[in-house]
Amino acid sequence: MAKIQQLDAHLTNMIAAGEVVERPMGVIKELVENALDAQATRIEVNINQGGTELMEVIDNGIGMDREDACLCFERHATSKIKTTEDLWAIHTLGFRGEALPSIASVSNLTLLTNNGEDSTRVEIRYGQRQSARPYPCNQGTQITVSGLFQKTPARLKHLKSIPYETSLILDVIQKFALSYPQVAFRLVHDGKEVFRSAGSGSLLEVMAIIYGRDLARQCIEVEGQDFDYTVRGLMALPSQTRASRNYMTVFINRRMIRSYRIQKAILEAYKNYIPQDRYPIVVLDIEMDSHLCDVNVHPSKWEIRLSKEQQLEFLIRDTLTRTLREHMQAPEVMRIDTPREKVEMPQLFEVPAESVKDQVREDSVEAKEWRRQAEVMNEQRQRESIAASLSREISQPQPLTAGKDKEEILPEDLKGEVMAKLPDFSAGSPVKKNTASVTETLSDQEPVSEPLDPRVSQTEATEETLQTVPRKTFPQMQVLAQMHGKYILAQDEHALYIIDQHAAQERVHFEEVQQRFLEQEPVMQDLLVPIILEGSASVAARLQEMNELLEPMHIHLENFGQNSLICRQLPAWMSEIDEQAFLQDVLDLWKDGREVRAEDLQRHRLATIACHHSIRFNRVLSLGEMQEVIEQLARCEQPYHCPHGRPTFITITEKQLIKEFQR
Repeated sequence: MAKIQQLDAHLTNMIAAGEVVERPMGVIKELVENALDAQATRIEVNINQGGTELMEVIDNGIGMDREDACLCFERHATSKIKTTEDLWAIHTLGFRGEALPSIASVSNLTLLTNNGEDSTRVEIRYGQRQSARPYPCNQGTQITVSGLFQKTPARLKHLKSIPYETSLILDVIQKFALSYPQVAFRLVHDGKEVFRSAGSGSLLEVMAIIYGRDLARQCIEVEGQDFDYTVRGLMALPSQTRASRNYMTVFINRRMIRSYRIQKAILEAYKNYIPQDRYPIVVLDIEMDSHLCDVNVHPSKWEIRLSKEQQLEFLIRDTLTRTLREHMQAPEVMRIDTPREKVEMPQLFEVPAESVKDQVREDSVEAKEWRRQAEVMNEQRQRESIAASLSREISQPQPLTAGKDKEEILPEDLKGEVMAKLPDFSAGSPVKKNTASVTETLSDQEPVSEPLDPRVSQTEATEETLQTVPRKTFPQMQVLAQMHGKYILAQDEHALYIIDQHAAQERVHFEEVQQRFLEQEPVMQDLLVPIILEGSASVAARLQEMNELLEPMHIHLENFGQNSLICRQLPAWMSEIDEQAFLQDVLDLWKDGREVRAEDLQRHRLATIACHHSIRFNRVLSLGEMQEVIEQLARCEQPYHCPHGRPTFITITEKQLIKEFQR
């Protein structure tokens, strides 16, 4: 008798459920993806006890007729693909035909659907269909799942607490709202609404709902493209960071994914602006040809494979870096509201109902304000595209001044609204030092001829082109005093500035040392005692690849025995660091197959040198020395953060001071 047997459909569905349905969040994700594929514009999700007791997804999509309502619970039954060629050109979120039969095999499931002509109710109990009959319901589909994993106690035992499971469901619904801002989402837990989006199509409004209004105000728009990819989204300024990388949200053709390499490209764009243990808040939607993307990697569809992943990484890194350079500014001190004791007076008269209605109407104005700001951003992007087309028609671009030319480009009704957001094209001009006064004026700067659209093609961007991107004008600060031998206090006509004297000097020295090493050949120093690195036979056999990696740093290794390498000569600047540890770290990273970039390694060591040569805390400076620190910082390419990502100075605006003093 044969030992190998064909498994029945119910058992295969339960096996597939182990991959597709790991927890309640996986059920919600699959059902919402089906609703989006059905062209729904409103999706409501109701859960009880974190989804372990009840889950319900209601949409207003196209619905199904009776035949499709029964067939959708058969294994590998789907309307998304028909031929082999369709598998390599997937334009929907679902395509495998495994989700519904897998969910139905481990739960009680009820389906109500109406396609406008036929209305059907289907009941399935742990993989066995109980009934399928006509039933009145609204246009769309409603799926109710209860008793999840009740017949698989091992899986039920490994579910975590109800708040944790609820947080996972909330997170995935918020990601859907970020990917589909034109769809209205609503999440209700135990009868209480925990999330709602309006479906207005504004990504900025969804960011404000999820992360708060203060963070949404610190978000800037991202847009970049090459021949194969288009990247759009929002990114928060470096002053807004988190302790987890979970706030970097990436979508490929509106599909939420998890990609370590894309997250790494985002971190590389932010590496000059935030500390190592902090992570940015970024939402990116990447559009690409579906033939370049393989989504058939895992049943849960969180992982994908790209055919030109390195090209995409470069585009993301270049686009985010350029955007940060255009919008970088010093972080402002956030005002923290302290609760004040409230003295309640007895109410002598009843409040008329009209006043309550007016209050509700005023509260709803906030959402309208976010929509208005999103419209302004869209109008600004259209003006930039128009300006780019005009710049191509002009044979000799005229230089722009800080005031007059910008005003002539903008319409009269939007001058005051957009002027503050436009980059200053004279920011890249050299700053002249006025010997008669410690302060400088904008008139001392020589305007630089720049085209109307300073953006460059991402595919041809280099470090030189990135340096030409204009940034905001550095504040013209006047020194006031020094605080505790650590911080320099300065002012201008708009705000008060607190400068970290050590971080400011770090930035100045870092750019000086980096420029010196980039422009000049380093002084080489022969080692009296050569450095011997312990490796392996596989590393020694690939010595040529290793030397190609280290060539930009003017380091050369030679074989020394079977498993060792030797270095006889190093640049002189490396004498200030632990050369043995540095080379061993490079060797270990390369041996483990991890990406090793020579510029990143060199940057880390140069940052260490700059730190050791900077002004320390608790050092008293004169007014002239403090002013010189500020003037040196103003000449830096990136004066807002030290090489380790910490801010060099913070801003307290006059408006904030007025609020604090309640004037």
